[in-house]
Amino acid sequence: MNKKQKKTLYRIIISAILLITVNLIPVEGYLALILNLIPYLVIGYDILIKAFFGVKNLRPFDENFLMAAATVGAIILGEYTEAVAVMLFYQIGELFQSVAVGKSRKNISSLMDIRPDYANLLFENGETQEVDPDEVEIGSVIVIKPGEKVPIDGIIVEGTSNLDTSALTGESLPKQVSQGDEITSGSVNLSGLITVKTTKEFGESTVSKILELVENASSRKSKSENFITKFARIYTPAVCFSALTLAVTPPIISMFLGNAPEWSIWIYRALTFLVISCPCALVISIPLGFFACIGGASSEGILIKGSNFIETLANAKYVIFDKTGTLTKGVFEVTEISPVGISQENLLEYAAIAECYSSHPIGESLIRAYGKDIDKGRISDVKEISGKGVSAFIDGKRVCVGNSKLMQEIGAAFSECDKSGTVVYVSVDGKYCGYILISDVIKETAESAVKSLKSSGFKKTVMLTGDNKNTALSVAKELCIDVVHAELLPQDKVSLVEKYIAEKPDKDKFIFVGDGINDAPVLARADIGIAMGGIGSDAAIEAADVVLMDDNPEKISKAARIAKKCMGIVYQNIVFAIGIKLLCLILAAQGYADMWIGIFADVGVMVIAVLNAVRTLNVKNF
Repeated sequence: MNKKQKKTLYRIIISAILLITVNLIPVEGYLALILNLIPYLVIGYDILIKAFFGVKNLRPFDENFLMAAATVGAIILGEYTEAVAVMLFYQIGELFQSVAVGKSRKNISSLMDIRPDYANLLFENGETQEVDPDEVEIGSVIVIKPGEKVPIDGIIVEGTSNLDTSALTGESLPKQVSQGDEITSGSVNLSGLITVKTTKEFGESTVSKILELVENASSRKSKSENFITKFARIYTPAVCFSALTLAVTPPIISMFLGNAPEWSIWIYRALTFLVISCPCALVISIPLGFFACIGGASSEGILIKGSNFIETLANAKYVIFDKTGTLTKGVFEVTEISPVGISQENLLEYAAIAECYSSHPIGESLIRAYGKDIDKGRISDVKEISGKGVSAFIDGKRVCVGNSKLMQEIGAAFSECDKSGTVVYVSVDGKYCGYILISDVIKETAESAVKSLKSSGFKKTVMLTGDNKNTALSVAKELCIDVVHAELLPQDKVSLVEKYIAEKPDKDKFIFVGDGINDAPVLARADIGIAMGGIGSDAAIEAADVVLMDDNPEKISKAARIAKKCMGIVYQNIVFAIGIKLLCLILAAQGYADMWIGIFADVGVMVIAVLNAVRTLNVKNF
């Protein structure tokens, strides 16, 4: 507990002891009033102050006003014990929900703890200096000692170590890293001293992006939260005026009929009505349920950017996957070189040099397979042909490297390869010179991820890729994906997602899962965009609604199950709280419910609803 919570707990204990003591002393009249006011003020002074300022600021209709009006009224009627008890149990409920919120914040705050305080900047003379991470430029060299947080994304240039990535990915096992490995800010260096060359500025690094996502998550409210907020604004003044009507109208009617007005009976009923009507259970438990869900999901490496996305995710029935980097590792390897009229070495050399400016995984795999330093002075007039390949002049010869569409466009006579994988065709001065087969590696968890989605009630799985049809069909068959669309350009993906969204029932939602910068438009257009955070581009993570920090596609179905569980708990609380309150309000108006029933309908229902809401924190077995 924090200091504020402990202070409230002490007040509750002191007030409860004083209340019991006063009730054991046989006193009446003004002495009873004075003695009961002591525990009442000990436990309720802050509520009275908040109610006073609410009235002063012309915003009186909140739970503080309801509690103050009901208890002060009970004291005026001589119901001292009930007045103190109402305030006491209300504060118990408030303490309970405060502790519950604190527990929900633990997982969020553990993420916030990844913010680095400093970076050890290494100078050319070998000396280091602690500086603000914001001051470190791209390409700087920093030293990370054992026990320190990785402040900025970079590549290890010296040293080996184990990194704790649990705050980012939810993975408890340390990750071994060594020279040449990329490391992500927010991890904790567990063992060896490592020297890192930074690849991003602090503001663009993974840790900054995550912190921004977490900080903005609470600002995006779901329809259920917005409904409760609007409901409370209308509901609270409505019940206040209803209570006033209940206190005044029956006695006046009774007076007109020549009967005794019985003011005290009807005022007591109205005060009970006020206590019962307090909307705490809804106002507290519904946002708490969503907040706890976001916290619980983040502990599993699933960052949900707001409660509005939880509601949409719970209704998802269709999944569209990008292939590369999502279902496959995005690790391409040259598996076959088939030259025509030239040697294998020359064919690979032409392809590697033509792709030397490319950051695409296919180009990088050709350069890796070539394995030699590339003299970029040999290459000129490089042109990237969208969705087809590249064209360049190498040693004065026009070299085209790409797919079958590029070969058809330049008029090169070639034999199409039907093998599984990505086929890269090469031509020199318009003459076909052979192909290079490149294969991607399917993620170990991809097949189980697709099966898990189907067992979770998803109706259809779709895969989109720019790869050739044979490769796409081979991957889809292995993973049991329902529909495949291959050889797509980025704009084709958007068109297909638009088509699927238009054809589906309105209540069913579409998930798109991607990782690359070319997936950003589709991630933004889908009902729910899920980005692979570990290797995903900044643009994809920015456009997505949910980020999977460990790139594990199995987390997609887990995220959906967490969302469904959360929405189930939210709806349970709405039905339970409104149902109990309506029943007790009717009983109070008829005189069948006293202040103690009111306490249960307010505090009791709130405690039960909060307990139910906190269940969304436990996501391990979802």
